[in-house]
Amino acid sequence: MKKTILLGVLMLSAAAGVAQESRQDVSFSGTGLFGPTIHGPASVVTNSTASLGLLTSYRFMLTPHSALELNYSFTQNNQKYCIGGGCIPGAPPPYVSNQVNYYSYRIHSRVQEITGAYVFSWTMKRYNPFMEAGIGTLIFTPVLDNETTELGTKSTKGITALLGGGLAYELSPSFDIRAEYRAFLVKTPAFGESNIVTNRYEFLSMPTIGVAYHF
Repeated sequence: MKKTILLGVLMLSAAAGVAQESRQDVSFSGTGLFGPTIHGPASVVTNSTASLGLLTSYRFMLTPHSALELNYSFTQNNQKYCIGGGCIPGAPPPYVSNQVNYYSYRIHSRVQEITGAYVFSWTMKRYNPFMEAGIGTLIFTPVLDNETTELGTKSTKGITALLGGGLAYELSPSFDIRAEYRAFLVKTPAFGESNIVTNRYEFLSMPTIGVAYHF
C-alpha cells in the first residue's frame, strides 16, 4: 500500500513538473518594414517605401529552450517600379525625357505575413536571447486608391523564408518586453503585370518591439 501511494505521489510530481515546463505565450509588437532596391531584366528597377505595422505571435514551448511559433503581421507600403533605363521620381506613366520613355509605376499594397517558425532561446537571469527560422507566405494586395497608378493589378502571394533573432527582458513571470530583427526572403511582387516582372528575390527587413504574455 505504501509503495502504491509513493508511486502515485511520484507520478503526480512528474506530471506537475511537465505542466510547469509546458509554457505558452502570445505577443503583440509594432513593426517596421524596409525593402532594398532590385534591378531586374529589361531595365526594370523596383523599391518600396518604409512602413509601419503590427505583428502578433503565439509560441508553444516544447522544452525550456525550444518552441514552435505562429506569426501574423500586417503593414502597408508603396511598391515603386521604373522601366526604360531610369526612374523619374513622381512621374506618371509614361514620362518622356530626351526622347527616352520612362514608365513610373506606383502600387499601394497591403502586406500580410503568415509564417511558422522554430525558436531556440537561452536564459540569462532576466534576459532571454533567441533565434528563429521558419517558412510561410507573404501576401501583397494592391489598394486601388490615389497612391496606385495602375488599375487591374492583382494580389500576389509568395513563399517566404523567415530568419530572425532578438532579446526578451522579463518584467515578471507573466510579462516580458521583446525586441527582434526579422528578415524575409521572398520573390519581388509583380501584381500580375508582365512588364514589371523582375524574376529576382529580395530580403525584406522587419525590426519589431512589443510585449509578450506568458500563460
